Amino acid sequence: MIKTFRGLLGDGGQDRIRLGTKQGKIGYRIVKFELIAYKPVNVNNASVAMIWGIEQTTVPTDTPIIDFTDPNLLAAGLLTDNASLSYPASTIIVFDQEMFNQDIYITHTDQEGTASLNYYIELEAVSLSDTGAEYTTIKNLRANQPQGD
Repeated sequence: MIKTFRGLLGDGGQDRIRLGTKQGKIGYRIVKFELIAYKPVNVNNASVAMIWGIEQTTVPTDTPIIDFTDPNLLAAGLLTDNASLSYPASTIIVFDQEMFNQDIYITHTDQEGTASLNYYIELEAVSLSDTGAEYTTIKNLRANQPQGD
């Protein structure tokens, strides 16, 4: 089964996508992540949107950092658009083998100004066995722990 979500984020915004269930027996993986400007070909923007496994305590409004070694990062997208382009340019990277059964969060930063950004996400829902649900929940919880010695 495919579940879809869409929304609009302002510069420095964060949305929560509620997925968690009491027993965690439904797992999800991202199959599609698309971005489009709120006012296409009208304002200059260089938007970065990221999907996270945990809530972000801060969302930058100038220059975000994309770190593929961060275990909480599930997807990243870049959209550049301005009045001189006849079409927007975008790059989307989804870690499609990452399975999660908890809420996810999407953040947006516009490096050129304060433009808003639309997003569309498709998630594949997968039934998990008791063991699979336990494993996925523990993996998600461990990924949320601070990295240390």
